[in-house]
Amino acid sequence: MLARRIIPCLDVAGGRVVKGVHFAALRDAGDPVEQAARYDAEGADELVFLDISASPEARRTTLEMVGRVAEAIFVPFTVGGGIRAVADAGAALRAGADKIAVNTAAVRDPDLVPRLAESFGSQCVVAAVDVKRSDGRSTVMVNGGREATPLEAVEWIRRLEALGAGEILLTSMDRDGTGEGYDLPLVRAASAAVGIPVIASGGAGRLEHLAEAFEAGAHGVLAATIFHYQGSSLPEARAFLRARGYPVRP
Repeated sequence: MLARRIIPCLDVAGGRVVKGVHFAALRDAGDPVEQAARYDAEGADELVFLDISASPEARRTTLEMVGRVAEAIFVPFTVGGGIRAVADAGAALRAGADKIAVNTAAVRDPDLVPRLAESFGSQCVVAAVDVKRSDGRSTVMVNGGREATPLEAVEWIRRLEALGAGEILLTSMDRDGTGEGYDLPLVRAASAAVGIPVIASGGAGRLEHLAEAFEAGAHGVLAATIFHYQGSSLPEARAFLRARGYPVRP
């Protein structure tokens, strides 16, 4: 069985790590380089850096910050936010990223996904999918969660796999920052629909929530609030999950 991944997330805006609730009411969570170095030292399996204001501000990813974070860590590093073309992805990779995440740009131009896969390999392409439930439907959201699309989440995830994405970063906007746990029905449906890894995101408030996401089929769990503010450490999370039989790194 593949080892399950515990992945701290650095949402970055204005040069600072931030965290909100439902993608809003952002509060400061520290310096990106310092936070990244701390998580690396604690034994994170990977890190995700999302420049969350890049798409709404119609700008490219802050590569200078990406480079500084990359120099401070030794674990795989995914960068997203503002990547709209193969050239943008290449610049992020040259700055130190190991993988790139695309969301809004993939919805606007689905052919971007196979172009990225052909240029850098599917293992390098993370398709980020932000989801909001409305009238019993799981709607794909873009532009930092500000804009609804006609896309249904699981159908879009299936298409992303067919287009060449190597994994799915699945975020529930309804659960984001709430500490109420992941959207398990969504994680379960997405994980059953594709053969590529699904990373659950949005809602972790207790270590039990990480185990619940793995039980629902997630290959990895993305978390921010639980590690940024609530005093849980990565070693504690790994020990908790190992004790429950989940294959995580020692």
